[in-house]
Amino acid sequence: MSLLSDLINLNLSDCTNKIIAEYIWIGGSGMDMRSKARTLSGPVNDPSKLPKWNYDGSSTKQAPGEDSEVILYPQAIFKDPFRGGNNIFVMCDAYTPGGEPIPTNKRCAAAKIFSHPAVDAEEPWYGLEQEYTLLQKDVKWPLGWPVGGFPGPQGPYYCGVGADKAFGRDIVDAHYKACLYAGVNVSGINGEVMPGQWEFQVGPSVGISAADELWIARYILERITEIAGVVLSFDPKPIQGDWNGAGAHTNYSTKSTRSDGGYEVIKKAIEKLGRRHMEHIAAYGEGNERRLTGRHETADINTFKWGVADRGASIRVGRDTEKAGKGYFEDRRPASNMDPYVVTSMIAETTILWKP
Repeated sequence: MSLLSDLINLNLSDCTNKIIAEYIWIGGSGMDMRSKARTLSGPVNDPSKLPKWNYDGSSTKQAPGEDSEVILYPQAIFKDPFRGGNNIFVMCDAYTPGGEPIPTNKRCAAAKIFSHPAVDAEEPWYGLEQEYTLLQKDVKWPLGWPVGGFPGPQGPYYCGVGADKAFGRDIVDAHYKACLYAGVNVSGINGEVMPGQWEFQVGPSVGISAADELWIARYILERITEIAGVVLSFDPKPIQGDWNGAGAHTNYSTKSTRSDGGYEVIKKAIEKLGRRHMEHIAAYGEGNERRLTGRHETADINTFKWGVADRGASIRVGRDTEKAGKGYFEDRRPASNMDPYVVTSMIAETTILWKP
């Protein structure tokens, strides 16, 4: 095993200019991540200089067997924390050979919204709070829970410390550092309310880069849990009953909301979000109705309400924003399995471009 470890950790730059590029994309379910590697002749830091590639879409439920080729377009580059050196991750989206985005390619439509002059001028910032649950591999039961049984009630676990309160911290810390190494703008981590559940935050990041970064952070977490022999779940309600679900609270601001008088702009934006509530809910993650019950720090899925410092609201405005009269607000409705390309671009489209 020591020899295997030595080989894995070889520094290629000692003997060659060649690098390994791991091309990463989103599979047919909209949540499964896929990747494969190729050798490049030297370091690359501009995605437009990377070659397009292809994959068998029939094996990812994204193309029929008789016409299975799907084309990968490189969109963003990150450092590879597993291989190190000059090796890279390449976040891609997927197209037909004719150049049309395939149905599961949500990035293409998001990029059009973020490139709109009115959206670009507002410099939308996002802070994405990704909750997730770690599961024991063979029984698919949360890490730290007795098999077939339940731990003590929620209370001690949120931001908790100790062997009976925090489960999987080594995975969480490894992920934190790996993301920072990769160039993902991770701003923090914490243990969540349900034992075995954690959260990391990405941002503030501008426009589509927030979604690119969240997808890469998810990929890194999948790789680390693979090594640890733990299953990663983004299910919005992994355990039924009196346990918190898992969300992806989305913090949002624009140049107008961050400027003097921004609080009035925020209130108008929230009003527009309320008028399209069910349209947003439909796009905010599968199974979200199991989470948005009006309990466990959520608003009921059929009710739209907002409030200052209210974690039972659909939209929460922070005390600091209210006091300063400008800043950001938090959309608490997105589920942990939401597509960040969809959610971030939809919030921008509704609040900036949509004219009721």
